[in-house]
Amino acid sequence: MQVTVSPGIIKGTVTANPSKSAMQRAVAAALLANGTSIIRNPGLSNDCLAALEVAENLGARIKRTDDHFEITSNGVKPFYDEINCGESGLGIRMFTPIAALAAVPITIVGHGSLTTRPMHFFEEVLPQLDVKCTTQEGKLPLHIQGPLQPKNITIDGSLSSQFLTGLLMAYGAAAEDVTITVKDLKSKPYIALTLQLMAHFGVQVKEENFETFSFGKKQSYNATDYTVEGDWSGAAFLLVAAAVAGKAEVQHLNTASAQSDKAILEALEKAGTHILPGMFTVNIQKNGLKAFEIDATDCPDLFPPLVALAANCNGTTKIKGVSRLAHKESDRGLTLQQEFGKMGIRIDLQGDDMLVHGGTGIKGAQVHSHNDHRIAMACAVAALTAAGPVVIENAEAVNKSYPEFYDHLQLLGGKIAVEANS
Repeated sequence: MQVTVSPGIIKGTVTANPSKSAMQRAVAAALLANGTSIIRNPGLSNDCLAALEVAENLGARIKRTDDHFEITSNGVKPFYDEINCGESGLGIRMFTPIAALAAVPITIVGHGSLTTRPMHFFEEVLPQLDVKCTTQEGKLPLHIQGPLQPKNITIDGSLSSQFLTGLLMAYGAAAEDVTITVKDLKSKPYIALTLQLMAHFGVQVKEENFETFSFGKKQSYNATDYTVEGDWSGAAFLLVAAAVAGKAEVQHLNTASAQSDKAILEALEKAGTHILPGMFTVNIQKNGLKAFEIDATDCPDLFPPLVALAANCNGTTKIKGVSRLAHKESDRGLTLQQEFGKMGIRIDLQGDDMLVHGGTGIKGAQVHSHNDHRIAMACAVAALTAAGPVVIENAEAVNKSYPEFYDHLQLLGGKIAVEANS
């Protein structure tokens, strides 16, 4: 699909899409619980739908209504010997330890960029928990056979916090008097979100400095009612769109959320935007934008909207945390450099720092998403203040996390033309 975004003024009110991070975790917790859980304001992105299918294959019964899902489960009791996590990095890293709670052999597959992501973490860690585990030279497919036996273990948290999320959730269903110790943990706010959600479903974990996670007496997940909050990762693009091209109110955003991408507010503030946050809404208005510095190590998904913001700021913006970008849907540091370069924005990559030279004017251009949802959205936002239209190839990549994105941008006044591939 090809989408053309023309320069325009942003104005209006929109509701943030549901958080896929929270939705996927809630689906996993509902699978681990006994009874019927209700997930309200559910996400319907590709990653969320993949999580629902995995839960179903691992033993849950799922009923969909107009505004919620009912997930009935009796713990992990697989119906099939294979699960497909689609293209979801969180999905595969979270559901693999959960699936390993079962005693049967299971093959775990995915598609797209997931087939190139490193999986050797599981080969190193799961055998320590009595799970047989093999990969294809560190890549998919994964073959596992449990049951997983929670033990005291030390893991490396530097590649992704998602591996830890999977272990924490699996331990929550089976652990007793054991501790997970983590070295060099990245994206701590995502682990705070995991712990918050586990507590909502009745499982408490004692955490110290995001280095040790202790489980006392054996616990079990309780079926419950859960409302998925708005997604800061997707909303970041709408907030930046307002900051560079007008004004907008984005509703259903919890400013007390544990989501790490809430840090977009810090960047917008540093850039000089007018911000009026409420409890569940954020008002943003364009102002004179200046270059800023921010450390995005713990929120690497913010790099694309931060680059779209920085391109509109006078001066050179410095964003730290480039090392976190290599194993995303694309190698995001290089992809941003390449695609924004086509629009006349120079980006330098210096070790762990990204330097975005803004204020030089964004040019109309033809760009490509590299099948990366966040690259497509960043280019669309940059187009709002470009000198001419920006044509985005492979624009349907947004379906991975935010299928309503172009509709929401249009709702705010964005001039968007969609052309299906012939």
